[in-house]
Amino acid sequence: MSEPRRLRVVIAEDAVLLREGLIELLARFGHQVVAAVGDVPGLVAAVDDIKPDVVVTDVRMPPDYSDEGLRAVAQLRSRHPSLGVLVLTQYVATTYALELLETEARTSGGLGYLLKDRVGAVTEFIEAIERIADGHTVIDPEAVRSLLHSKRRKEALDRLTPRELEVLTLMALGKTNSAIAETLCVSQAAVAKNIGNIFTKLGLVDMNEHRRVLAVLTYLRK
Repeated sequence: MSEPRRLRVVIAEDAVLLREGLIELLARFGHQVVAAVGDVPGLVAAVDDIKPDVVVTDVRMPPDYSDEGLRAVAQLRSRHPSLGVLVLTQYVATTYALELLETEARTSGGLGYLLKDRVGAVTEFIEAIERIADGHTVIDPEAVRSLLHSKRRKEALDRLTPRELEVLTLMALGKTNSAIAETLCVSQAAVAKNIGNIFTKLGLVDMNEHRRVLAVLTYLRK
């Protein structure tokens, strides 16, 4: 039996207590924090020098506390296309989530956008980082709900059945077919059929497992 993968992680967070907590949490699950910084210049320098598996960064960083973290992520992913990125935020801002998704289309690395509160759900948080390292997309449920409830998408989404909406939401959260089947207590064949119906009704071309979350979110952002 192979040993669990040990990820090399760079943390960019100006709040010292959260930064130290993340270091301890990741170490507890066997991952290595190779650098922990409190500003964007430190983040950029660490990634360029160390080339980690995953970056965990805040959206808002010194000196202006606006979207420095996002801008740094876009810059880094252009130079390191396989870099996995998890962006943490205090409040859901779908604009930030959609800006982050812009970088996905041009790179192969995994992507995540989560509320800082999710760190408290330790197992799920670690699983999110590991999925991002494997190239998957993980978007916070609150951000997904905000996208689903936009009035501009209501007419198209109204064509979906209640079960198809459930499946769509779970897809956008990065769930696999087997995980969706387990959550809804249905067969994987039923899930596959629902997904086919969703793509057809939303006018999306069929996508492979790696890209289907992006396909769904690309539709939801229109």
